[in-house]
Amino acid sequence: PVILDQEPGAEAKAGTLEPAGTTRRPGRPRSEQAEQAIIEATLDLFAEQGFEGVCVEAVAARAGVGKATIYRRWPNKEELLLAALGSMKSPFPKPVGNVRDDLVAQMTVMCEDRADPRKARRYALLLGEGQKYPRLMQRYKETVVGPRHDAMREVIRRGIAAGELRADTDVEIALLALTGIVLAKEKAADGSLNGDFAARIVDELLLGLAAR
Repeated sequence: PVILDQEPGAEAKAGTLEPAGTTRRPGRPRSEQAEQAIIEATLDLFAEQGFEGVCVEAVAARAGVGKATIYRRWPNKEELLLAALGSMKSPFPKPVGNVRDDLVAQMTVMCEDRADPRKARRYALLLGEGQKYPRLMQRYKETVVGPRHDAMREVIRRGIAAGELRADTDVEIALLALTGIVLAKEKAADGSLNGDFAARIVDELLLGLAAR
């Protein structure tokens, strides 16, 4: 594999040092390339062999980096796995301040993640394997799922404060209704798990929660 974490000056030792003033080709910085390679290698090993198949030595070999490169970023296997599993969730967009638009944007991200076959397979494996590793799953919920749910709660609470939603809105029930529908959606082969579906979820919920 191509080694992504050569020590500074390695090019010079190899006689390939770029001349002064040479502009590096555009692209990701080497450190970012290495990090992405490590994350992908971790997820690939996890998909192929489960949690037991993920070890720093195997990840390093597949990613084309040294073990020290991994340990500089993540102190142990658990932290590496959490980072890799967390990368399966796309980031939520920045809120714009309108409860409907913000919820639709968040739900669209959730729908698109669930519609991605590769992510869906890995997530299904995570749920199945996770039963054997309760500590890791608890940390996954706290560090990955929890902040996303908090972001959705914040949108709902802002909607209540702004008078867009009923003052007696049950935030937790609203959250469960939104996320539960996406999780319950069985298949996305027909392309229906998308932004339009996200808007339908939010609009149906707001029929009951919107301030009169």
